[in-house]
Amino acid sequence: MAEAKTQITDVDPKVFLQAVEPEAKRRDALAIDALFQKVTGCKPAMWGPAIVGYGSYRTVYASGRNVHWLRAGFSPRKAKHSLYLMGGYCDTQTGAVRDALLARLGKYKTGKSCLYINKLADVDADILEQLIQNDWDAMQRLYPED
Repeated sequence: MAEAKTQITDVDPKVFLQAVEPEAKRRDALAIDALFQKVTGCKPAMWGPAIVGYGSYRTVYASGRNVHWLRAGFSPRKAKHSLYLMGGYCDTQTGAVRDALLARLGKYKTGKSCLYINKLADVDADILEQLIQNDWDAMQRLYPED
C-alpha cells in the first residue's frame, strides 16, 4: 500500500516559520510552535511544504494502508491556523475531554482531527495548552513510541 503523500522533509521549521506572512500570523505561528514544543518536548519537523509536526507514529488503516504521520502539529494557513490533534479523533475518552475544553476555548472551528483558529487572541491560551496536552497524552498512550 502507498504511504501518505505528505512526508517529513529536510526543510528547517524555523526558516519556514520566519517566512510566514503577514507578521501577525508569523508571531502567532511562532507562539504556537513554542506551545507545541513545551507540551510535547519534541523539536519540530516539516511535513510537506507547510505542516510543522511534533513526533510521529505509524498505523495501519482498515484498508491495509500503512501510514507514517505526525503525532501533533499545525500549519499557519493563510485564512486560519490549522492544528492537527488526532488524539480526540482516535479515542472516545480523549474526545469527551476535548469537547469539554472546546466549550471554554473561545472562537474556533473544527474538522475531524483539526482545530482551526483565526488568531491566538481569539482563544484562551491555557485551554489551548490543555487541549494539546490531552491530545498528546492520548497519542502517546494509543501509539507508544518504539
